[in-house]
Amino acid sequence: MNFIKLTSLFNLSEAFPTEDSCLEYLEKYFWNNVPVSPFDPSSKVYNYGNYKYRCKNTGKNFTVRTHSLFHGSKLSLRKWFMAMWLIANHKKGISSTQLASEIGVRQATAWHILHRIRSCFFCENNHQLDGKVELDETYVGGKNHNRHANKKVKKSQGRSCKDKTPVLGMLQRDGKVVCRVVKNVSKKSLTPPILLHVKRTATLYTDEYNGYNVVGKVYKRKIVCHNKGQYVDGDAYTNTIEGFWSQLKRGIIGIYHKTSRKHLHRYINEFVFRYNTKDLSSVERFNLLLCNINYRTTYQDLIK
Repeated sequence: MNFIKLTSLFNLSEAFPTEDSCLEYLEKYFWNNVPVSPFDPSSKVYNYGNYKYRCKNTGKNFTVRTHSLFHGSKLSLRKWFMAMWLIANHKKGISSTQLASEIGVRQATAWHILHRIRSCFFCENNHQLDGKVELDETYVGGKNHNRHANKKVKKSQGRSCKDKTPVLGMLQRDGKVVCRVVKNVSKKSLTPPILLHVKRTATLYTDEYNGYNVVGKVYKRKIVCHNKGQYVDGDAYTNTIEGFWSQLKRGIIGIYHKTSRKHLHRYINEFVFRYNTKDLSSVERFNLLLCNINYRTTYQDLIK
């Protein structure tokens, strides 16, 4: 696919000055200007003009927006493109309040847009890892000692998940990172995602936590003992994944301030996407996101 040479939001607005220019770009991008029915790819397609089509076999009308991120949205594609550009290229993300101000919509609309886009970020959070893979878990939700006395949660120290949400991170050195929100940090919760996303030929690098004992029997495992003040033992360390946690938490604290357990997995998708595409240019990152707009989340799905 031919990338449009874009370097800024201003260039984006110049490249797509009208709604028709956005539709034309999407049709060329996905169909190579030959419409394909999303209901039956083998069907003949009738062109009704004005970028509207009809599937002969099913009798259903469609556009290039059908069954995509933009499906059912009354928002113009120009604003969608701007929102995608901003969230994909901001170093630590953009809040719904700020996005609403940038593209001229209500905060609730911007919040919905951002979560729809975050669902599409899953494309970079579903890799197979190999080689040297660091494993670690973190907790999102604040520290108990920072809360007011009437908001403190009893018996929530250590690895308790009463007031915090655990996240498992798997990072291939000089490669990709994959993260999953887990119910807790027991062996039962940690083992399945590791087996799913890490190839058996990989070498695991973990701390001494016994939640990794099961996968330690399947993979070659090297351990660094944090409880003894040991953080590096030859090539055994988890500093890379801990660096990713640092970026994640700084982004949440600085931009979003608070994330709910219900929506945390989408925020994780966003930070994983940003880390995995750090070597791409702005336009390559935008087009990669555009290639993966088939993850659709409705507003009712978000608020139910």
